[in-house]
Amino acid sequence: MVELNIVDSLPGGLLDLPARELHRLLPGPTLIHLSGRRTEPLFVSVLLHGDEDGGWEALRRLLQQYPDAESRPRALSVFIGNVAAARDGVRFLPGQPDYNRVWEDHDGNESLPERAMMREVVAEMAARDVFAAIDVHNNTGLNPHYCCIRSLDGAHVHLAALFSRTVVYFRTPIGVQTGAFSPLCPAATVEAGKAGQAHGVEHVLEYLDAALHLAHWPEHPVAHQDVDLFHTVAVCKVPPTVSFGFGEPATDIDFAPDLDHLNFRELPAGTALAQIRGAAKVPLQVEDEDGADVTTRFFCIRDGELRTTLPVMPSMLSVNPTAIRQDCLCYLMERYPGSSTTQAPADPASH
Repeated sequence: MVELNIVDSLPGGLLDLPARELHRLLPGPTLIHLSGRRTEPLFVSVLLHGDEDGGWEALRRLLQQYPDAESRPRALSVFIGNVAAARDGVRFLPGQPDYNRVWEDHDGNESLPERAMMREVVAEMAARDVFAAIDVHNNTGLNPHYCCIRSLDGAHVHLAALFSRTVVYFRTPIGVQTGAFSPLCPAATVEAGKAGQAHGVEHVLEYLDAALHLAHWPEHPVAHQDVDLFHTVAVCKVPPTVSFGFGEPATDIDFAPDLDHLNFRELPAGTALAQIRGAAKVPLQVEDEDGADVTTRFFCIRDGELRTTLPVMPSMLSVNPTAIRQDCLCYLMERYPGSSTTQAPADPASH
């Protein structure tokens, strides 16, 4: 049984521990409420995926900078998620749901104990009149540092643009923390590059520090020229029965070894992504925001290659087979009307 641990102070020695050792002090998922000069709390969730420790590393440093209520510009509530998976350095353990797919009801998850726990977290924060919510993640492919939002209301865009000018508006996947908090307050998902990269931790630290110092939200919208706004229109998955690899000709789909270099690149129609072995139809599953199958809208097989059928911009492409099986191959995006550029930078260090 998963139970939420709620405390009103930092357990002694917690900030000395890396993610893999948090289980020594925390019995499980833990919500920590810390007071500050402004009472409406900033909510930050980390380690919803146990192998993405950049958020925890940044948070450790932030809390060391503000050790008491008098030093904190604002109250801060921290949710440390999948402590058990973090111990093993994996996204989630066998038998567990994905901790970032249980914040909203969908696909029969309503009775899961993890779903009940997230309801409790949201209720706690709603009762405290949460100021903003930030969910910090790493990813496995080569991506720029960017933010994802579920709402295009001005404050949500301001919160995202505070981290990066590259902002992605999405409706799917359902069940993410940002989706649950968007009706309550400005909410954003931070994608801060690969785990273990020092510049990613530093960037998140600067972002959390800036958000903690915000007194109010600007009344004016973010200027079009100050943000590169994209819209996620579909998710692409490899069916469980289909084998795949990277530079492995014996698999059903043999992707290019450097596939993740295509993230946030606008690919023209006809771009080859993989060699296909003996398939009569595209061996992928592509669904739009409403769950409709749109595979043939985006991909075709031509001359034994998987090719795009129209211009498309992928994100979250990875060359990590486990990440692809547990989540997806990639998301497909389009530039949002009014976005200022044709292409976002692909080098995480450039952000």
